[in-house]
Amino acid sequence: MTKRRFFLYTRSGINPIFALVLMLVTFCAVAESESPYTEIEWVALIPPDDLTALLSPPDFLSGIPDGSEQDSFDAFNQFDSLDERTRRFQEAMSSTKVIRTYENKRIRIPGFVVPLQSDDDKNAVEFFIVPYFGACLHMPPPPPNQIIYSEHKAGVKVENLYDPFWFEGTLKIETKANVLGTSAYKLVLDRVLPYEDE
Repeated sequence: MTKRRFFLYTRSGINPIFALVLMLVTFCAVAESESPYTEIEWVALIPPDDLTALLSPPDFLSGIPDGSEQDSFDAFNQFDSLDERTRRFQEAMSSTKVIRTYENKRIRIPGFVVPLQSDDDKNAVEFFIVPYFGACLHMPPPPPNQIIYSEHKAGVKVENLYDPFWFEGTLKIETKANVLGTSAYKLVLDRVLPYEDE
């Protein structure tokens, strides 16, 4: 999938930013009071001004032909003359600004695994947690404030990359860079559970 398509389309023709927001609102509910974890939505981790910018991509992106030299995030970042809307969108896509509300809090969040390091049994022991399937792998990575870094000594068995999980642990503010992307958060994991609608 081309990098421009990340901003504008999915294979079904839906703007993924809007789809992401819709999915996250329905994907997560308010946690029950008995739970030791606060269940949060991914949109709770992104500053409102960044979210506003991402929901308003530059119009000219839709005019860039697929597969052309201009059809890449790198090319987009090299524009010399940017209007305010484009500049803010560009900044939001690489933003490490965070929300500190949940810092050092025990949270529960759904997401997908992007393996960074695996053990001999091919279990992910170091990975990114991302809000949608394919992030960092088949398309440009989400903004850093929409990626969570984590480790799991026992390893997370990932049969299919499109399988979602529940992640429970303590959220930290910590930046981690990798060739697949950069995260602005870290989750000190207590446990990983298969995702089930509740």
